[in-house]
Amino acid sequence: MAQLAQLAQLAQLALLALLALGALRAARAAEPLENDLEPGKGGTAEKPWKATPDLEELDLDTAGRGAEWTSWFNIDHPGGDGDHESLEAIRFYYGDRVCARPVAIQARSTEWELPAALGQVVHASPKRGFLCLHREQPPGKACANYHVRFLCPLEHIYWSHWSSWSPCSRSACGTRGTQSRTRRCRSARSQSPLKELKCQGKASERRPCSAGPCPEPTWTEWGAWGPCSRSCGSAGKRVRRRSCKPAKNPPCPGRASEVQKCPPAPCPGCPGLTLQGTVATAAGLALPDARVYLEGRPPLLLARSDAQGRFTASGLCLGPAANLSAHRDGFASGLAPIVTDGSGVAAAHLRLRRLEKPYMVLHPAAKVREAGQDVTFCCKAAGTPAPQKYYWYHNGTLLEGKAQRSSGRLALRGLAPEQAGTYHCKASSEAGAIRSAPAQLTVLAQGQQSCRAEPEPSLMELPSECPQDASGSRYYNVGRCPASPCPGGPAEPSGCGEEAGRCCGVRRMELRQVPCAGSLLPVKVVAECGCGPCAQPRVLVQGRVTAADTGEPLRFGHIFLGGKKVGFTGYQGSFTIEVPPDTQRLVTRFVDGQQRLVDAVKVLPFNRRGGAVYQEVKMLRKKEPVELDGGRSNAIPLGEAGGREPVGELVLPAGAFLRPSGEVFNGTVKASVTFVDPRDMGTASAASSDLSFANADGEIVPLRTYGMFAVDFREGDSGAALQAGPVQVRMDAGQVWMPEHLQNMKLWSLNPESGLWEEEGVLRPAGGGRRKREERTFLVGNLEIRERRLFNLDVPEDRRCFVKVRAYSNEKFNPHEQLEGVVISLINLEPQPGFPSNPRAWGRFDSVVTGANGACLPAFCDGQRPDAYTALVTATLGGEELEAVASSPKLNPNAVGVAQPYLGKLGYRRSDHEDPALKKTAFQINVAKPDPNNVDESNGPVYSYRSLRECEEAPVSANHLRFYRVEVDKYEYNVVPFKESDVTSWTGDYLAWWPNPQEFRACYIKVQLEGPQEYMVRSRNVGGSHPRTRGQLYGLRDSRSVRDPLLDNTSGACVEFKCGGMLFDQSLVDRTLVSIVPQGSCRRTAINGLLRDYLSRHLPLADNNHTGAFSMLAPLDPLGHNYGIYTVTDQNPRLAKEIAIGRCFAGTSDGFSREMRAAEGTAVTFSCQERPPGRESFFQRLLTAPAEALAEIRREMGSSELRRAPPEVMDFASGARAPGPTPTRRTPSSQRRPGRLRGQP
Repeated sequence: MAQLAQLAQLAQLALLALLALGALRAARAAEPLENDLEPGKGGTAEKPWKATPDLEELDLDTAGRGAEWTSWFNIDHPGGDGDHESLEAIRFYYGDRVCARPVAIQARSTEWELPAALGQVVHASPKRGFLCLHREQPPGKACANYHVRFLCPLEHIYWSHWSSWSPCSRSACGTRGTQSRTRRCRSARSQSPLKELKCQGKASERRPCSAGPCPEPTWTEWGAWGPCSRSCGSAGKRVRRRSCKPAKNPPCPGRASEVQKCPPAPCPGCPGLTLQGTVATAAGLALPDARVYLEGRPPLLLARSDAQGRFTASGLCLGPAANLSAHRDGFASGLAPIVTDGSGVAAAHLRLRRLEKPYMVLHPAAKVREAGQDVTFCCKAAGTPAPQKYYWYHNGTLLEGKAQRSSGRLALRGLAPEQAGTYHCKASSEAGAIRSAPAQLTVLAQGQQSCRAEPEPSLMELPSECPQDASGSRYYNVGRCPASPCPGGPAEPSGCGEEAGRCCGVRRMELRQVPCAGSLLPVKVVAECGCGPCAQPRVLVQGRVTAADTGEPLRFGHIFLGGKKVGFTGYQGSFTIEVPPDTQRLVTRFVDGQQRLVDAVKVLPFNRRGGAVYQEVKMLRKKEPVELDGGRSNAIPLGEAGGREPVGELVLPAGAFLRPSGEVFNGTVKASVTFVDPRDMGTASAASSDLSFANADGEIVPLRTYGMFAVDFREGDSGAALQAGPVQVRMDAGQVWMPEHLQNMKLWSLNPESGLWEEEGVLRPAGGGRRKREERTFLVGNLEIRERRLFNLDVPEDRRCFVKVRAYSNEKFNPHEQLEGVVISLINLEPQPGFPSNPRAWGRFDSVVTGANGACLPAFCDGQRPDAYTALVTATLGGEELEAVASSPKLNPNAVGVAQPYLGKLGYRRSDHEDPALKKTAFQINVAKPDPNNVDESNGPVYSYRSLRECEEAPVSANHLRFYRVEVDKYEYNVVPFKESDVTSWTGDYLAWWPNPQEFRACYIKVQLEGPQEYMVRSRNVGGSHPRTRGQLYGLRDSRSVRDPLLDNTSGACVEFKCGGMLFDQSLVDRTLVSIVPQGSCRRTAINGLLRDYLSRHLPLADNNHTGAFSMLAPLDPLGHNYGIYTVTDQNPRLAKEIAIGRCFAGTSDGFSREMRAAEGTAVTFSCQERPPGRESFFQRLLTAPAEALAEIRREMGSSELRRAPPEVMDFASGARAPGPTPTRRTPSSQRRPGRLRGQP
């Protein structure tokens, strides 16, 4: 009966899915967009949610493949007055996992029942969500606990309904014209203004029309006489006119106009207007010394604005449409009309915006075309003023022609093979220039294939019990299709909007059986590749924002991308940012609403291939303000903390403080100056931006910093913000240890929208007498502080290189086991001579995310002195620190990845080289620029700055530096191969471990093992309830248990299993049949009571009669630590697993630990003992005598109770380990041992 009930439920769900899709296709149904009345809803609701569909959104038949359902959500429990699953709350917790305009909603109870089946009154609306109230239910009944999901249009693009026909284009009689109607391409998601929506079909239709035949032509009445051609002085003329109706052949007889003279009139004198006005910034702050011109040819200089931004000009004789313009150094010119009121006084108010160098917001994209096809490249830059000139380059050569200089579009028609290569654009304005990233154009010959049908080799490790091949390897070739672009078809759009494009991908997979330990192991391999639509994975940056000094989280801080606010941080400082498409530099600004921390502008690294990258963001605390007398001269030291000599000082002369109106403020000033001192290694992580600027050619190049400072001046009584200027910045020349930097030192300010530094002034040696400290010399520059910007004492550095780094899944360093999505960070250091491990200061920092071929990090280098610059390099993956290769007690060039003698020149040293107590998660090298005449230095890992492409395309056999994950015995096997660091490698298949590439749900079960050693524990995951996968293997997971430091002879294992839920087609759920099998002589002694009760209430039950294992049908609900089950959902599979493991170790649903608490939050307990000598394990008996072993299983499964006989031995050859001390599970080094990196906090 239980099986019949389950089949009935499955049939009911299938019928419901078909009905939902039918409702979506029937766009003219009564209520296709809102289903207010779920089955079972009566008429007793007090305020039912009415469906008010927008007629423009009803034509869903044009949405391509229709629509798809989201995952299920359950954010509320039926406490209080009922169960509330509001769309607003779901969006608060899950962000944009629900599209902007859902068209339908479904609700199911946690028992997977329809509201109708439960006889409950519910309210459901795709615009508002789901509501069930206890008071509306029949007597004695209460609301169940419901899941909901929403129906979203696929691709989120569809047409609106046709508009009405327009009036005929020809209204004149006797003519034929056309009339048209239009429809708009709509999106269910918020779109970038730079993206153009693309719908299938036409956006407009035309049809002929006519106004009918014409009547006979006749004259109209004469019109009034027009004005005299002269207003005063000599005589003039005036004209009146009439028209022929209709104006068709034959014409009307007679003339159409008449002219007569008008008498002269005397001219009055000019009244002599007085002009008054103001000049201010866009924020309303007064701008002094602005030049005001009367527009004309040529413009006439009228006045200059005073200290309050005001100006006056008298005796003007102005025309009816006169305009003024204002100009000031450092600001874009502004234009305003002159307004008169007849009183003899005219007014004009001008607003000037600060000059901002251009920066790219749209870069050209790589394209593949066949010869003879067309292609269009697009780029767009922003800035103040907006760039109006664009220049296009092919392989570095400027393309001539007017069309190439006036637009951000480059159209190439009828491509020839010689037009292949790299293309980039340069945009310019009066503020400067900026270059785009290069885009590669590949031109294929007619019929040439860019995607080979034969897959490339890709190796996957088989389980350890599988036999090795002839070469002694357990790796199996499952094949892969390179994600290379394919040529666009003739119908591909050539505009500058979003183009999905076509890419090489999997066209066909086939199932193979691999002999393994007496059975056949299924594995799906790529059989054929082909071109298809490119995958569009979500690109995310996740992380946490904290104060650099205390670790206090930034709670509800504001997040800006460019100048647009995109969200806020959570209570614990967490954030998630979806990277807009076509982004090259993700410039993010974090703002503390309570103004306790200095704004942080970060250029965050991200993985362009999709998925999430984790980033820790540090913010500096504002320095406590000091009180100054605004009427006197003041000096504020820069960088005097820690007993050091200041780097410099900020000199504020008397009267330097100004109110926004321009009025001088001489009262008490509270001044806070926060200085980022590069002599303190702990400040590197809290510094803003990536220390780059755009040079005169528009190329983004690095800076070397000597200190940054942020200022905040306020009135002592009211706290109102003040400006300052001009002020003087004095820098101690003795703090500059590289003499060549003294001549190039400059003052910079940070543009928070572009993340680039812009030049404010030059620092020159001070002239005249010295102040106070006669032994010091200063570099002096002038500065105006009219905006809340971060300022910098920097020097451009042209001694640049790239360093090649790769990350691996383990210390075997197999080329096919490289990790993608690892954040590699490099801090440039200035070492003290003779003390390489104790740097004098840091000068720059960069972060890059590893791809399929590692990462190339920019760094300062020197060809004359190898130790002029050193680099400290670290690597993190989802917040976990990776380990560097050891440098002591003996340096192994094969392990480091760099051959001698170049390795000796680099001076490679891991962070624990001298002190084993320090962490092992960083290394330091001399960034010695390679000698082009030395063959030993021509193969990496350091490349000259102009050799970036060579660095990026270097083979894995070339010299490179390495990090690796510290893993204990752990193994993962998927029947459908998937590389978790590359979301685009996901393949839609019923046997895929992860059913949805946009959302990854990680599930773990906690196992306690009582025994003298650590034990391997396997989870075997097969289809449990879905008709397409029942009995078929999804995958295997092996994990070694970790000892509990507080309990003797006890360890715990957090073992991953495949979550229950929808498969990739999102039609039916599957409750995975999970078997947990520990290695060795282990007997199950306890099962979590809550878990056992849950499974007994959610039939069917899995057979659980063998004492050496535990089986269950995976729960559909996200159970917590009380059940011993840990579930986390995230857009990054690795991050989801790391969080779930941390909770599992801690035994809580919201904690995080890397120290095992085996007795907390456990699902099942086993008691293990050593196997008696000479006794075969159950696994061995299965290989030698399968018939007897299977008969034993049948006898045990026929028993209804757990036997108390000596336990059977469940053993699988996954790496048995002898008794004794063993390493614990992989842990981040920050938790694995105490200590710190030398030179870091």
